[in-house]
Amino acid sequence: MADLASTTLDPVTLEVIRNALPAVANEMAADLQRTSYNMMIYEVRDFCTALIDPDGQLVSQNVGGVSHFVADLGVIITDGVRRYGKDGFAPGDVLITNHQAVAGQHLNNIVIYTPYFFEGELLMFSMVRAHWIDVGGMSTGFGAGPEVGDPWLEGLQLDQLKIYEGGTLNNALYRVISDNIRFPESSLGDLKSQIAACRLAARRLDEMFQKYGKPVILDAIARIFDETEQKCRNVIARLSDGVYEASSAFDDDGVLLGVPVPLHAKVTIAGSDMTIDLSGCSGERKAAVNSRTLAAARVAYKALTGPNDPVNEGSFRALDVIIPEGNIMMARFPAPMSGWSLIVPTVVDTIIAALAKAMPDTIPAAHHGLLGGAVVFFGVDPETKRRFVVQSIEGGGWGGRPYEDGESGTVSVCQGDVRNGSIEGIELKCPVLVEQRALRPNSGGAGKYRGGLGIDMQVRNFVDGLWNFESSKRFDCPPWGLWGGTAGENGGYLLRMAGTDTFKATSGSRKPIPVDSSVIVRTGGGGGWGNPRERDFAAVRHDVLEDYITVEAARELYSVVISADGVIDEAATAQLRS
Repeated sequence: MADLASTTLDPVTLEVIRNALPAVANEMAADLQRTSYNMMIYEVRDFCTALIDPDGQLVSQNVGGVSHFVADLGVIITDGVRRYGKDGFAPGDVLITNHQAVAGQHLNNIVIYTPYFFEGELLMFSMVRAHWIDVGGMSTGFGAGPEVGDPWLEGLQLDQLKIYEGGTLNNALYRVISDNIRFPESSLGDLKSQIAACRLAARRLDEMFQKYGKPVILDAIARIFDETEQKCRNVIARLSDGVYEASSAFDDDGVLLGVPVPLHAKVTIAGSDMTIDLSGCSGERKAAVNSRTLAAARVAYKALTGPNDPVNEGSFRALDVIIPEGNIMMARFPAPMSGWSLIVPTVVDTIIAALAKAMPDTIPAAHHGLLGGAVVFFGVDPETKRRFVVQSIEGGGWGGRPYEDGESGTVSVCQGDVRNGSIEGIELKCPVLVEQRALRPNSGGAGKYRGGLGIDMQVRNFVDGLWNFESSKRFDCPPWGLWGGTAGENGGYLLRMAGTDTFKATSGSRKPIPVDSSVIVRTGGGGGWGNPRERDFAAVRHDVLEDYITVEAARELYSVVISADGVIDEAATAQLRS
């Protein structure tokens, strides 16, 4: 090993290590999925796994890991090192944290990380952030919603605590967690799965360092960072220098009703450098829609510069992000953050839209701009006397692109490989019936390339329970079209109470709903790209035949007359267009 470690890093070894580091994170993810207890982890995949160096630099993250987790992993390590010092970690330590003062998210996103030592030297940390089903307070499901006034109402706050120290379990801390959450068998099972994934990473890192030696591995990581940075710079350098801006908004924050939440992005390009300035976004709110994250800027930049490449610290070296303290995206603890992710995808869209003139052949129209439709229903099954919680994330429509239609029923740009819960899994484990999961006709914006469609997910509950209803808050600023395309439709929640025939719009958290009621979780569509009259007639006909749009929409939006049996009336179409 000593001879190999002293050799110059060759291209073949560099490529092996370049692929091996993400492979470690990917294997951690597979291990976590196979052993976790919570459908949000093993099926929905609301997690990420990563390797971080002691300086907080991202070495690798699993492919498909939740995108908006990537920005806030290194700050947790630097905070932990500041707390304990590099000499304050030992083999066998396991740390747990979810505190919002450092990386402000909802408290359900629990981080477990362990130090990795090679020949007695601290070289890396393995980390798993995963969504627990419950952390006490009002956190059951996806979080407590915008009405929660502070973090103490939301749930249990864990601030850089060692749940294992030198391999010994902290029984008092373990009992405190167990006694303060509603599903201890699930959440503590997930805790053990997260620890197992971190320990797997240590074994794989041992194999790599023993084979190649520390100098070669660390040299390779430095080279990978440099080369990734240069790839990103090469993309930005092709764009025209200048300042590009765009604005959007939410109708309100869910508490201060009728008062818009402004969002603004200013993107400056100078050579191969990019600065994303979010200073124009709203200040922090009393509603729990605040966050403390660089995620929006980093997700947008990654999507623009290297969407298919593995992510590491070099992916963001050429990016400068400006978010002042007290901004809704850089809120100060204890600003409430349980609905932290609500606006992040729309901010990403706003950054992307700012660059539409700089990248007209690349930039799509806006997508549904939310984290999908959250399906959250929970209670106690009267037959089994066991607590249950239904959880799924339903995707919506993405914007039309300069070369094809937007994708339908897909989670947001911030969610990586997150997916919806299977109907079979939901019905097997919870007292509900999924009556429908279907694409919504006409929900995608019209354009030369149509926006993707949203979804209607209809669920009937067989027992009394509590529903969480988030409001989309995008009616005044729906997913916009580009270059003449029209906006996509918004989503929302519809409720038909037991004994009634009508669905009505609803919102709110922890709403008691009687047995035999039905809820429609409705997701938005994407905006259209280009003039709808430039859409190919055959594509319009195909959309009608597939029930993506109605005959009426074909006539009104595309000026194409189609009969009930799917035949284009060319004479009537020509007359209409004249």
